[in-house]
Amino acid sequence: MFQTDLLKDKVVLVTGGGTGLGRSMSTRFLELGAKVAITSRRAETIQQAAQEMSAQTGGEVFATPCDVRDPEAVKGMIDTVEGHLGRIDVLLNNAAGNFISPTERLSHRAVDAVLGIVLHGTFYCTLELGKRWIAKGVKGTVLNIATTYAQSGSGYVVPSAAAKAGVVALTKSLAAEWGKYGIRLNAIAPGPFPTEGAWSRLMPTAEIQEMFEKKIPLRRMGQHSELANLASYLISDYAGFITGDVVSIDGGETAWNGGEFNVLDAVTKEQWDALEAMRKK
Repeated sequence: MFQTDLLKDKVVLVTGGGTGLGRSMSTRFLELGAKVAITSRRAETIQQAAQEMSAQTGGEVFATPCDVRDPEAVKGMIDTVEGHLGRIDVLLNNAAGNFISPTERLSHRAVDAVLGIVLHGTFYCTLELGKRWIAKGVKGTVLNIATTYAQSGSGYVVPSAAAKAGVVALTKSLAAEWGKYGIRLNAIAPGPFPTEGAWSRLMPTAEIQEMFEKKIPLRRMGQHSELANLASYLISDYAGFITGDVVSIDGGETAWNGGEFNVLDAVTKEQWDALEAMRKK
């Protein structure tokens, strides 16, 4: 399936596309034949990323800065991308902000910072581009990056959990409403994937990383290529009948957390032998 022309003739807009997972996914799209526009608040970062990604893949990359929390900036950014690349076929809402903290220590500004990027930014980009697609009869595709705890909730990342839950609701709601226009919307819910930026805020020590790895049945973190390939499939024509779905890619973490007795992973062989003897008795 992952042939070099899988995404040929598609123009993909990626928010937060200059670093981390956004850059990895953007690079994979380029390898598979897409033209890619990347945006984030830091102009120098995305300009450098665009040059490096183009040199690496030979693909066409266009970088333009935008603060997705500002709806007027979003409108201007999409105008700029369409003016340069002619159109946008796919929107990948990847821009995000997150950090770990006891919730009672947060200020309203900390809450607003996360909700502004994750929920409002996703909504603004989707709404602006969706209106244009509907007006022009374009059967566009939206892929949102959610998280595994968007549906379960999670302490210590409460603003992110609330914002990502909103993104999941947006994905499913608009998939139902906009399906009649041929517009597809899906989301990916990643588990732990190491990135330089997020890792420094979410898993700042080796001890915390080890704690997370023990909760993953596959006993490792995700690889960027695995997420990038999943994203490539979901925005491709091969996934043309998939919409309104949230696809988890987490090494079994969600399944482990959902099972009441999965904590018995910690029981040793000797303890199991003793428990079996007690049961037989």
